[in-house]
Amino acid sequence: MSDPIVLIPSRLAATRLPNKPLAEIAGEPMIVHVWRRAMEAGIGPVAVATDAAEIAEAVIRAGGQAVMTRSDHASGSDRIFEAVEKLDPDGRHDVVVNVQGDLPTIDPMAIAASIVPLSDAAVDLATLVAGIEREEEKSNPNVVKMVGSPVSPGRFRALYFTRATAPYGDGPLYHHIGLYAYRRKALQNFVRLKPSPLEVREKLEQLRALEAGMRIDAVVVNDVPLGVDTPHDLQRARDIIVGRKRI
Repeated sequence: MSDPIVLIPSRLAATRLPNKPLAEIAGEPMIVHVWRRAMEAGIGPVAVATDAAEIAEAVIRAGGQAVMTRSDHASGSDRIFEAVEKLDPDGRHDVVVNVQGDLPTIDPMAIAASIVPLSDAAVDLATLVAGIEREEEKSNPNVVKMVGSPVSPGRFRALYFTRATAPYGDGPLYHHIGLYAYRRKALQNFVRLKPSPLEVREKLEQLRALEAGMRIDAVVVNDVPLGVDTPHDLQRARDIIVGRKRI
């Protein structure tokens, strides 16, 4: 691991919150807040990968970098692969970090933590988890759980991801955070794979990597960043970010 790049896939086609990336938070579009958090992580250059000129223009106005991608991508992983091939055709960046474009409150330190497991040559990609504290989240299918085997304090080798309550029995449960750090070669291999049976059943893209024999390690962080999917989420993000600016 020597030269990471951070890519933020972003598109306008959100049904529950139209034009979500451009939603205003504390005077700036949400996608700009995500870009700023990624820049603050300080692990490498940051670019927004999008198929919408409006998103690209908003990022560029803020001083950021954007790359235009096709509109027919099935997932953010496909979009960032096209973006990194355009931005870095010579393959200088050997790690690609995929930060979702709807995480305006994410801790930059969590982004930086995601690349740590890739110092182990056996790891293909890395992600983040946080301990589940609220009882109702343990059985909520919208809260994806990571089942893993401890590797070291604060780090697991992921064995499975599920919407069910797992693993069974006493002990902590871990909420999966959908941020990924890929080895460049692993990302290339991943986007060439067809959706896998468990991926389709659980509706979890990361299971495709596990079913293909890739190793995913997960780093434990303090909390789950707020994902903005609804008007209520957007107001919460506004309250959080405005509150930070007042401190």
